[in-house]
Amino acid sequence: MRPAPLRLALVSLALLATLTLDTRAAAPAAPAIAPTTLTAAEKSAGWRLLFDGHSLAGWRLYGKPGTTAIGPGWKAENGILKKVAGIKTGDIITEQTFDNFELSWEWHIEKEGNNGVKYFVTEARPAAPGHEYQMIDDDAPKWASLHAESKTASFYEVLPPAADRPLNPPGQWNRSRIVVRGQFVEHWLNDRNVLTYELGSTAVKAGIAKSKFNKYPDFGQKLRGHIMLTDHGDAAWFRAIKLRELPRS
Repeated sequence: MRPAPLRLALVSLALLATLTLDTRAAAPAAPAIAPTTLTAAEKSAGWRLLFDGHSLAGWRLYGKPGTTAIGPGWKAENGILKKVAGIKTGDIITEQTFDNFELSWEWHIEKEGNNGVKYFVTEARPAAPGHEYQMIDDDAPKWASLHAESKTASFYEVLPPAADRPLNPPGQWNRSRIVVRGQFVEHWLNDRNVLTYELGSTAVKAGIAKSKFNKYPDFGQKLRGHIMLTDHGDAAWFRAIKLRELPRS
């Protein structure tokens, strides 16, 4: 018996709705647009962008004249600053220097990747240019032997971050902040303060004494310095790099 026209129409509509739902479920989410602008509130609070989303304006190679081309190891496009894997170009630093500030950025790394952001950077001490906020794939077997002072968000080689820090895995974005007020420094990871230390404190001096930086008497002291993005050869992605200077304490 041939189905009634109404019944056939209802079956067709039901099948079409199912296919539509399946297609929507399978469709990938639209990629997020990288933030390369400041809100009115951020501007009012004194924030400035250190990366404009499409160029390396405001940055230069560490230890090189400002006119030296940065090269292909750093690539800026579509709101992302990428450290290209396998192309050793060199560390880059801000043209400007800072002492009391709040630095914020978003980042992720490749599997087994290693990178970092340094501050209080000076070109007078190339082997120990500044304090490093470590960024590394903590759970990779390659780094299983690393001590706590070399984990993500540590004061690299000197002080460990909180053991239960909220770190996202490679391929997922993390949000980090460094805050320097007077003699106090804070490392933040994904909206949580995971390390606070006092410059010149007993803890800092003890950490430096057992680190590879112990042969540099002035390492660990506050200075007005550059911000550095390191080149360890692994792929790393940065976005929303911004800073505001804070009043002197």
